[in-house]
Amino acid sequence: MKIRFAVSPGGGSLDPDLYRTLVDGLEARRFDTIWLSDIPLGGSIEPVVGLAIAAARTTRLKLGANVVPIGRSPVQLAKQLAQLDQLSAGRLLLMMVPGVGTPAERAALGIEGRDRGVELERIIVTLRERWAEGASRPVQEPLELWFGGLGPRALDRAGRLSDGWLGAAMTPAEVTVAVGQINEAASAAGREIDPEHFGMSIGYARSDPGVAPFEAVRTRRPDVDPRVLIPVGADALHRLLDEYVAAGCSKFVLRPITGGAGDVGDVEEELDWLAAEVLPLQT
Repeated sequence: MKIRFAVSPGGGSLDPDLYRTLVDGLEARRFDTIWLSDIPLGGSIEPVVGLAIAAARTTRLKLGANVVPIGRSPVQLAKQLAQLDQLSAGRLLLMMVPGVGTPAERAALGIEGRDRGVELERIIVTLRERWAEGASRPVQEPLELWFGGLGPRALDRAGRLSDGWLGAAMTPAEVTVAVGQINEAASAAGREIDPEHFGMSIGYARSDPGVAPFEAVRTRRPDVDPRVLIPVGADALHRLLDEYVAAGCSKFVLRPITGGAGDVGDVEEELDWLAAEVLPLQT
């Protein structure tokens, strides 16, 4: 099984110097991927823009993102993503997500009263149709689309339509069940998910992060002890990674949740620590 690590700057905004330092640092230390998250109403880096900049600064680093396709023109998005894959020589990794679904986001994306899952499935069909045509053909054939989610409908959708699955805020035991449900849905649809195409997004802290990060997770998952989901320190991170691997995951997006990136030195220090702890595990 190929273990791979991506690093995400998280959902906050990042200034140009810090973003360039992150991109260059990931390339130099030989992390597998940089990972950006699409938050339409937030201040985070827009993935297509951010990954284009990363592509121009690197030659081997893979370029990954959660993308909210709802509210975008599927035809234009298909062209943008195909060209990003072309210009990066086939380094693009994609996860399609329906967004957070708040009333404000629904209104901004123009989908009040509509089912986000149905919209997502409709757009996925269009993207794949466009990529099958010469004008919007990516280097990778196929350009894989991963999904996320932990509810029954999301897991069924992943099995029926996705090329892989990236979970978040789930215990290893829950991941075991989810992987099984995805594989069952895939089998029922007459298809198969590559067993190496399951992963987890993990927020971690090098030292005690205080109360706020745990409370944020508790809001999202009130049924789970947040300290199970946020490893603090190297030993806890290693244990959780081992448990997720045993549950069937081999791809990981790691996101520091403390300290912020106050300056270039902070970014370099974080990457040095993380590289020492996890890159020996990358296969």
